[in-house]
Amino acid sequence: MESLAADLRTMVRTPLEPEHVRAMRKVGETISVKAGEMLVPLGAPTDAFFYLEEGEVEAIDPISGERYGAGTLGPTQFFGEISFLAGGYALLGARAVTDSSVLRVDREEMLRLMSQIPEMSDIIVTVFAARRRRMLEAPDAGITLLATDGDREMRTIAAFASRNRIPYREIDQNSDEAHRLAQACGVAPDTPAVIFGMTKALEAPSPRAVARVFGLDATLGADAIYDVLIVGAGPAGVSAGVYAGAEGMRALVIEDLTIGGQAGTSSRIENYMGFPTGIAGADLCWRGEVQAMKFGTRFAIPRRAVSVTPEPDGSFCVALEDGEIVRARSIVVATGVQYRRLPIDRLEEFEGSGIYYAATDVEARYCRETDAVVIGGGNSAGQAAMFLSRTAGHVHLLVRKRTLAASMSDYLVSRLESHPRITIHYGTELTGLAGDTRLESVTVHDRVSGMDWSLRTGGVFVMVGAAPNTDWLCGLVQLDDNGFVCTGPAVGGRSSYETSHHGIFAVGDVRAGSVKRVASSVGEGAVVMSKVWDHVNTG
Repeated sequence: MESLAADLRTMVRTPLEPEHVRAMRKVGETISVKAGEMLVPLGAPTDAFFYLEEGEVEAIDPISGERYGAGTLGPTQFFGEISFLAGGYALLGARAVTDSSVLRVDREEMLRLMSQIPEMSDIIVTVFAARRRRMLEAPDAGITLLATDGDREMRTIAAFASRNRIPYREIDQNSDEAHRLAQACGVAPDTPAVIFGMTKALEAPSPRAVARVFGLDATLGADAIYDVLIVGAGPAGVSAGVYAGAEGMRALVIEDLTIGGQAGTSSRIENYMGFPTGIAGADLCWRGEVQAMKFGTRFAIPRRAVSVTPEPDGSFCVALEDGEIVRARSIVVATGVQYRRLPIDRLEEFEGSGIYYAATDVEARYCRETDAVVIGGGNSAGQAAMFLSRTAGHVHLLVRKRTLAASMSDYLVSRLESHPRITIHYGTELTGLAGDTRLESVTVHDRVSGMDWSLRTGGVFVMVGAAPNTDWLCGLVQLDDNGFVCTGPAVGGRSSYETSHHGIFAVGDVRAGSVKRVASSVGEGAVVMSKVWDHVNTG
């Protein structure tokens, strides 16, 4: 905790410039806070920006109710973290240590100033993002999950929190600490629960309930009309959100699960320019999300689009799974692809309790020092095998083909073949699953010899095949034989990324003929926005 406090002090040494403060004073108000008075209660909406002019303010630990770390904020420093951009709730309270004078600026006014003064925005976003990163490294400010290892719903919430960079910790629901928390929150003993702070249990715990706390589940507004609705928050969608905001367009990004899409499940992307030692897909996309929010782009998660209807004025109405409607003048389809489900008995039964579609720290802990199985022959499967080999006793990579030469990067094949705790089984496929409430073993079929063999494992990572997410487009745009979206002049598009229906564009893995690489998806998301802007402004 001492090192955390030192890091927090370092993060706030770069003060805002005098002209930044003058700009805030024009739209804000100076308030007085008495010693011991709460400036920001834990869990309060982050509807204002607080800049300390005189006095001293301390952050409040949500678990103990005492000072968070050893540091405090003084004159020229400001309170808050990255949830301010999304409009979530305060993860830490703020209390005056001495009588203090604080400049308060409404959130919407502050976001407007940040868009107008990029130098000020850079300072604030850097500090806010650094504070969130430290909360993730020492997750004592966020949510607490009371659960057992076998609780599938809580595993889903943990995965959602991890991939969306939400601080969380887990406590065995049968422990004494869990019992004390449950009693304080009015939760029945030994019951799975999600706790915010020390006294608030989320009703009907779910990823969406967690998203609401952190400002990710945005209220969309039935009367609002966006310049562009971006469906999908993988690399292409997040990139489109960055450039839409930078162009001054009113943009909304919706995603049905987590920021990063399929790329967000990659533990390490090594061939993305600018990151010579690699970067986790979720980290890369989270940085893009913060950047997009800085420009004013909004995100709504988890929200799934189920249909789209053209309007007489050329705009679109997109219906969401929860019944809400979003109106937009243009649509960017960035829904990517999803791994195919294997046609194996009991697959759905074991999903979340032995069958996984991502390989991150959340899933890896369930096969620590035991055998893990990865299915697939692409880069994602190879990176998953490398990542799991750090903690698993041994990793078995099942590949249907006799070679990886055509489907996986050469550098990755070499690493897999030389790794002492990874075995590649060519010409094999998974044919059976066994276990009681959790996966315990699998049956593997050797396609060459025709023999079957059994392997004890509690973790199978499925990364095979790719099905495009295009059903919700309702036949409005032309698709190829595999369901990918066709774009360009050949189908009537006025640019390389416009579909057969004017005003609907497609980028990233969902687009027919795309390269299926993170870098190309980011590039497409950036390039498409100039044509979207042309459509919105000229029709």
